[in-house]
Amino acid sequence: MEARAVAKYLRISPRKTRLCADLIRGKRAEEAVHILNHTPKAGARMIYKVVQSALANARQDKSIDVDTLYVKTVFVNQGPTLKRWQPKPMGRAGRIRKRTCHVTVVLSET
Repeated sequence: MEARAVAKYLRISPRKTRLCADLIRGKRAEEAVHILNHTPKAGARMIYKVVQSALANARQDKSIDVDTLYVKTVFVNQGPTLKRWQPKPMGRAGRIRKRTCHVTVVLSET
């Protein structure tokens, strides 16, 4: 059986978040939580919440043994980009792209 959780429209760029997603891919769920809890990156906090949500979803299903779960897949997709403008010298404008991402975590039994 599998447990799944998705967080959408997170206000961090997917490139930064993928660095933390690569750390936990294929690890046991409790080990992944421990790694993310001690990683000093903003993306780690967001992925931590998604893993915790997937664990909570797994606890709701009585047929899943939570102690044997591992991170089957974790991926970070790009979400919509918020476009903003900042004034620049000589009447010009500079584009600012505020990127968002969608994080999906799938936990499976071994």
